[in-house]
Amino acid sequence: MAEYFYKAVTAAGKPVEGSLAGDTENVVARQLREMALFPVYIGTARGQTAAGAAGVDVMRLLFRGRLRARDRLFFTQELSTLVSAGLPLDRALSVCGELNERPAFRALIGDVLRALKAGKPLADSLGTHPEVFSDLYINMIRAGEASGSLDVVLERLVEFERSADELRGSIISALIYPALLALVGAGSILVMMNYVIPKFAQVFTESRVPIPTPTWVLMRASDLLRAYGWMGALCAAAGAVAARYYVRTPLGRRQFDALKLKLPVAGEVFRKAETARFARTMATLVANGVPLVQSLKISRGLLNNVILSESLAVVTQGVQRGEGLAGPLQRVRVFPALAAHLLRVGEETGKLDVMFGRMADIYDSDTRAAIKRATALFEPLVILVMGLVVGTMVLSMLMAIVSINDVPL
Repeated sequence: MAEYFYKAVTAAGKPVEGSLAGDTENVVARQLREMALFPVYIGTARGQTAAGAAGVDVMRLLFRGRLRARDRLFFTQELSTLVSAGLPLDRALSVCGELNERPAFRALIGDVLRALKAGKPLADSLGTHPEVFSDLYINMIRAGEASGSLDVVLERLVEFERSADELRGSIISALIYPALLALVGAGSILVMMNYVIPKFAQVFTESRVPIPTPTWVLMRASDLLRAYGWMGALCAAAGAVAARYYVRTPLGRRQFDALKLKLPVAGEVFRKAETARFARTMATLVANGVPLVQSLKISRGLLNNVILSESLAVVTQGVQRGEGLAGPLQRVRVFPALAAHLLRVGEETGKLDVMFGRMADIYDSDTRAAIKRATALFEPLVILVMGLVVGTMVLSMLMAIVSINDVPL
């Protein structure tokens, strides 16, 4: 049996927390319900899920976008649980604010609560913070309020946020090791070029021994790096800043996004990840009765790639002309071919939301598989390149050492 931490609320809406021993989270949840408590969070660590208990704080410091998404996920889970338990909306938001441990997000919930008490609907109250709550999120809440099924909508939003968080986490986890490997390799090369090679070169310069050509080239490269390395770093930083500003322009963003889709291995990863995002968004919106054209417009605004977003504008025009969804999507030739075939089946069977959901699952899985393949290719490539560079440097020094034996006494 393991010890599980929990956060829950009483029937009167008072937040409580503590720990219980149990075999699984479901067992602990059953015990809490028997104690007349409504569980909001159950996990092996305070404020974290069991899957993300290790290393989350470090990842939050490194990836601020992930922190914002994770906070939104926890907030949606808590609000969904409280609303499903029958608490009034203002009381549920108040409890969410009390349960949240981050001052910034607690203040945000306070702003939403004040807007709600001022007479605004929940969707408009959340809309005062567009940097946190997307158009998808707000439109879903608005549809739930209009239909009287806010609890159902919140449950679907929890599923959507959890799926997006898992995909985001798998991408980050897959990229951490290759990035650290490249960083350590580059650091090793810089240390050798700035400290090891100069000491080695000093010995040969004082002894006036003829130096082999590879060793001479290595020594000159070390001298250039030590003398002008700061200029190279400055130019690289200036180029990165200039490229960043250029990418923020409409033309630069379009060219950059087009280049990402054309990359040999990573291009398919970007394409499938965006397709999964599009499908997950559409599945959530269509299932909650949002009109198809409006759903396409919302999905277009949530895509990170301009090329795919522009293609959705063409698809939207086709839908408005009565051509359906699958035909225009196939004609733009930007999304994977399977997507159009799945949507055609969904249109014919009248289960478009189900097909969007299956499409999202397929491309989520394909994205993870593509990332694993890319990582499996990138890791040995980094090792090979670093090995060749370091090996060439060591071989050049060994050639100089061996050449000493050829000097006549």
